[in-house]
Amino acid sequence: MIQPSEIFKINSAQAFEKQALEIFKYQFENNSVYRSFCDLLYKNPSDIKQIEDIPFLPIQFFKSHDVISSNSPIQKTFTSSGTTGQTTSRHLVTDLSIYEKSFEKGFHTFYGNVEDYVVLALLPSYLEREGSSLIYMADALIKQSKQPESGFYLNNLEALKNTLLKLEVRNRKVLLIGVSFALLDLVEYYPFQLKNTIIMETGGMKGRRKELIRNELHNILKKGFGVSEIHSEYGMTELLSQAYSNGNGIFNCPPWMHVLTRDTEDALTIQKSGKTGGLNVIDLANINSCSFIATQDLGKIHEDGSFEIIGRFDNSDIRGCNLMAL
Repeated sequence: MIQPSEIFKINSAQAFEKQALEIFKYQFENNSVYRSFCDLLYKNPSDIKQIEDIPFLPIQFFKSHDVISSNSPIQKTFTSSGTTGQTTSRHLVTDLSIYEKSFEKGFHTFYGNVEDYVVLALLPSYLEREGSSLIYMADALIKQSKQPESGFYLNNLEALKNTLLKLEVRNRKVLLIGVSFALLDLVEYYPFQLKNTIIMETGGMKGRRKELIRNELHNILKKGFGVSEIHSEYGMTELLSQAYSNGNGIFNCPPWMHVLTRDTEDALTIQKSGKTGGLNVIDLANINSCSFIATQDLGKIHEDGSFEIIGRFDNSDIRGCNLMAL
């Protein structure tokens, strides 16, 4: 049996591949949906010698099937956002401690100790519904910061403005994580010149505003907040790990997460770095679900393993927790 604790000890490409191949075998044997998908492709563990051989489950399966590799009781069901009439994704989580470990260690990898920050969350569209994995993560980070000023803001933009200005005067380190349309609303009402605050957008206009390309969005936010860079979070309902960008839209993964691109004309062909293709995500924290997911995002992988989002496949749903399409 694979121990989840081993996932978070990965410190090399070789260790990652070893764990990925073991988890593939485990999920092939224990996830009936993934097993059926692999069978349709005539793929079984004896065929899988390297990461590039592993089949990636199309993310749409989370809308129509229970994608699960465990017999343990469901502790939490995370659901994606969607407009009226859309079918939303369901991620059945049997061990919330793995998710908590993943986002805690992931945050620490890129930003250090969360107790060093006042964490402010401007996520109205997520707070207004049940089942958001982003709200679960933000709530945990707010509590772990142990700062009395940390908290959620719904539509009370004036209160958020006052908090930001007060913290700025006190030279406090702040992380403001927000959905794109709400951050735009904030800087339209109140211009800032912040020197101690990280602005992190999670993407998504949620139908509240016209979609913008990333550069346009970030330029507006940089000017409005008076900061040199806009940070971003790349995550989704179907994953238990996040990648982060500290500017320029270039994302990096924690050691237990890896991104590849697939040929847009041949979904089973993995491309070399530098080519634009569909993003395939390996999230080893997803051990009790499916760790190998073919997303609907288009992107490009760089030689160092970092990646950027370029857009989305045509006719794919606009998704929460995702960056804007071109």
